[in-house]
Amino acid sequence: MYNIKKAVSRLEFAPKLDEIKVSDIKRGLGDFTPRADKLVSFAALKEALKKAGYRLDSARITVEGALAQDATGWWLETEPSKQRFAIETSDMLKDLEPGARVEVSGDWRTLVEGKSSRESIHVREARRLSRESNAPRPPRSAERAALSRARAGRALSGGTDGIQVSLQGTAAVRGIFLAPVRTTSPGLAVYKGGALTSRYGYTRQHLGALKVDRHSISLAASYTPTPFLQLEIEAPFHRTSFEEGNESGSGYGAGNVTLWSKYRFYRALETWGDRQAALRIGVELPTGKGRSSGRAGNLSRAGESGFLQGQLGPASGGLSLHADAAYSQAKGRVIFGGNVEGVVRGERDGFRTGHEVRVNTDLEYVLLPLKYRRPTNELFAILEATCVYHNRGRVGGEEVPGSSASEFYLAPALQYVANPRLAFEVSYQLPLLQNTGPRVLRTDRGLIVGLKYLY
Repeated sequence: MYNIKKAVSRLEFAPKLDEIKVSDIKRGLGDFTPRADKLVSFAALKEALKKAGYRLDSARITVEGALAQDATGWWLETEPSKQRFAIETSDMLKDLEPGARVEVSGDWRTLVEGKSSRESIHVREARRLSRESNAPRPPRSAERAALSRARAGRALSGGTDGIQVSLQGTAAVRGIFLAPVRTTSPGLAVYKGGALTSRYGYTRQHLGALKVDRHSISLAASYTPTPFLQLEIEAPFHRTSFEEGNESGSGYGAGNVTLWSKYRFYRALETWGDRQAALRIGVELPTGKGRSSGRAGNLSRAGESGFLQGQLGPASGGLSLHADAAYSQAKGRVIFGGNVEGVVRGERDGFRTGHEVRVNTDLEYVLLPLKYRRPTNELFAILEATCVYHNRGRVGGEEVPGSSASEFYLAPALQYVANPRLAFEVSYQLPLLQNTGPRVLRTDRGLIVGLKYLY
């Protein structure tokens, strides 16, 4: 929904972002009061939402102004913008004379006639105003509520009073751009904006008596220049410690920076629902710290030591290519999605883990609020499943026997939307099945805690 509000706020006649309200997220209804000194346009509003990836079904407008009549019919002129609205249905105004001040509420549209256009109102409700209504006055909320739920408020000193837009499929059921924690989402961040994401990760692994603890901090920034394309950069930092009997050690360093490009090629909107699919390509740059060193003891044999030391480092290899296809579908309070990703890894310092194929699924449910009308303060319950296979790794240009693995994990998670721009997440991952070679670290558990901020 924040994406929609930001798209509307770019219009010349729109108010500030915080003054654009969501009245019913399930039906896709929003309200705002345009700037009284600017000309409004239904066609411009529709185009702005289309660029953001949404379809405008209808808009209802409430306007205060003076009646006028000419050969083409009845008009309503507002102050101070002097904009004129054609009145399509004048039965409610037949007892009024030109110059009378009235307030009308009805269906809004832009009529195009050749190269010219005009704004039109199909009147649903109307009332006459007293002469004193020309003077600035505070809004009368009780009167507005009685007239129409579509009203967002009265603009002082006359002018366009309020607009309610009815959208087909307002960001499914999400009040903020969210994504599953471990599964690629085909959704994009804010159009001509983006998201900042920070995550802390912890992973416990073991190999025989060897215990390994990994801590990481990942920072990512994305930008969405078009309704179909998203660009992102992700930079991690890792700290790893190990313990085996009386032997222990630790190290830290930057991981590989990854550049991502996501193209959403399919989207189908419906009331309180959204289906979309996207392709994502990533290039992992060899910017991270090289292989860990300093392991001694019974793991110092050349082949085993080299591959294990590589696994203890902050990077899984050198220049690598990621290719990803993702799909998601939302209906009501339920969201389902999944992705398939392939990773082709290059070597760095004579080391790389195996190439990967990864399949993730994502099932989400909106726990709170129970009565879902407005975005934010939402609590999502998430269950993600991950199946990953990586083939043999390499050390010194040669494959390492016993370095392939097949694994299956489940990860319950929670996401909380604090406000239209900020969300928090936590995910805990556990292995269900592991078929790993004797030289591969086995994962015991994993934790991710993160926050996302839209700009």
